[in-house]
Amino acid sequence: MNTSVSVSIGLRAGDAALRLIVAECFGVEVPTFQGEGPSCGHPALFIRLSRCNLTCTKCDTKYTWDWKQFDPRKESTKRTVEDLVAWATSSPVELVVITGGEPLLQQERLVPLVGQLLAAGKRVEFETNGTIAPASELVVDGVRFNVSPKIASFGMNETKSVEPAALEAFVASERAAFKFVASAVSDLDRIAELADAHRLAPVWVMPEGTTAEAIIATTRVLADAVAARRWHFTTRLHVLAFADARGR
Repeated sequence: MNTSVSVSIGLRAGDAALRLIVAECFGVEVPTFQGEGPSCGHPALFIRLSRCNLTCTKCDTKYTWDWKQFDPRKESTKRTVEDLVAWATSSPVELVVITGGEPLLQQERLVPLVGQLLAAGKRVEFETNGTIAPASELVVDGVRFNVSPKIASFGMNETKSVEPAALEAFVASERAAFKFVASAVSDLDRIAELADAHRLAPVWVMPEGTTAEAIIATTRVLADAVAARRWHFTTRLHVLAFADARGR
């Protein structure tokens, strides 16, 4: 690890009192895995932040943003950087996944958190919808971005969910993988258009579904076509292993 980087973005005076809006943290008390993407199957801790700038109809974490269905007072709390660092460093697990919602909505407050996690020997993966460019302080050794642009079939207007400037920033970071949710072979054509237009690589495809049966069925629909394009394929391990139980 580049220790000079860790020190430069570590806690400064007053940073310990900074608060992030958090939906849930899990992986310490009950161990779990990263369920998707390049680190699928790796032991992981999760910090799920609340709030999102998109309203995808197929979102499986609507409790982070849909206040017509959920009560934000019950579904989110404010936690300090110091508290989150103490929680994560209480476990020997190396990988910390910061997800949402859309975590980069709070990235100014994430800078000191990530600095402390790196200084403690953790590595960090962000799961982001790719609409907000990462701060330069987060584009450092030990940090990766799993960027998941939402295509129209996921229930989101692409004029809002596809931000070319942000995608270009993730490409330029050389620390990003681009993970698309697909439910039909026809989705792959749109993914290819976006990948070509914005030079997105590597491309990962993930089958849409929140049950093991749906994941298996969609995997079989997509597998040959994904393989033919020489793209990466990921399952949703937490759905297969834990029936998509919250906090697993």
